[in-house]
Amino acid sequence: MDVAMTSTTDPVCPSCGGHVSTTDRFCEACGAELKPGELAPAAPALDTDTEPTVEIHALPPAGPCTSCGGTVGADGYCETCGTKAAKPRDHFSEQPAPWVAGVCDRGIRHTRNEDAMAIAADPEPGSRALLVVCDGVSSSLDSDVASLAGARAARDVLTAGHAQGIGTESSRSGAIVARLNAAADAASDAVLENTSPDSPNPASCTFVAVVLEDGLLVAGNVGDSRAYWFPDASEAVALTVDDSWAAELIATGISRAEAESGPHAHAITRWLGKDAPDHTPRTTTLRVTEPGWVMVCSDGLWNYCSEAAPLADLTRQTAAAHGGDPLATASALVDWANAQGGQDNITVTLARV
Repeated sequence: MDVAMTSTTDPVCPSCGGHVSTTDRFCEACGAELKPGELAPAAPALDTDTEPTVEIHALPPAGPCTSCGGTVGADGYCETCGTKAAKPRDHFSEQPAPWVAGVCDRGIRHTRNEDAMAIAADPEPGSRALLVVCDGVSSSLDSDVASLAGARAARDVLTAGHAQGIGTESSRSGAIVARLNAAADAASDAVLENTSPDSPNPASCTFVAVVLEDGLLVAGNVGDSRAYWFPDASEAVALTVDDSWAAELIATGISRAEAESGPHAHAITRWLGKDAPDHTPRTTTLRVTEPGWVMVCSDGLWNYCSEAAPLADLTRQTAAAHGGDPLATASALVDWANAQGGQDNITVTLARV
């Protein structure tokens, strides 16, 4: 869960003072159970559990009820025991090429999945991959709809663009950065298009995208979803720097462990949305010279393993246990995050170079 720092109407956890949503059952910062009547005063509660208007394609239809095996009716509830069926958005995957895949999951504690991803890749391994992840701000209205629309809009812009500059690596890097900026613009426009004009708490989300083209890796982000490069035999690299209160504390010398466990650890300072101060991504360019893994993920994963080096070790070990298959590895990393508590939505996208 991310919280935009400018929000002044969000309720807070009675145990630690961290920002929470009126739909949350547990505090993201301290894990305390949130009971009705205990939250600090806030604006009137809004029904944010809307059905996404952006369709998720290529997912199998819902099967029988997971509780009793009965038939799930058209209203989404079991006709025998009344259990609500899982939504397609709760857990979905994409694999545009054998070497690129992603998995997006609701997690354990949240009632809906506000994470989103959209990926694309050329068939030739290591040639061209486009990875986009958006994490909806839980305290905003319809962030699940906006995040998916934003991720897909960004991917479509990146897929359509092939500008290569004037042939030099610096000009090619500049052309890709320009494409990332255009993708962020498209994502922002999509978020706005899925925001009610009179919404008291407009939809918002984070944004991170990676473009890999013929050995050149360019990453850009707004908020605290992250991108990493994990070479097989060299030091792991965090490609992005969070736009967050925690990152600002780290910059002043406070330890990462302390900053990322404090009551404002999930407060972001930049995001996409109607009330966003600026959505121009901060970019990093890297030349890839050896085999490795590109990862783009939401904080549902890195919450449990924030430093690049241990997350790289976890990824390498997980990949080795699953034959180096990107989809199986991403799925296993999502399972691992859920095993740690699953306190947030989880998205993991991977490209094997």
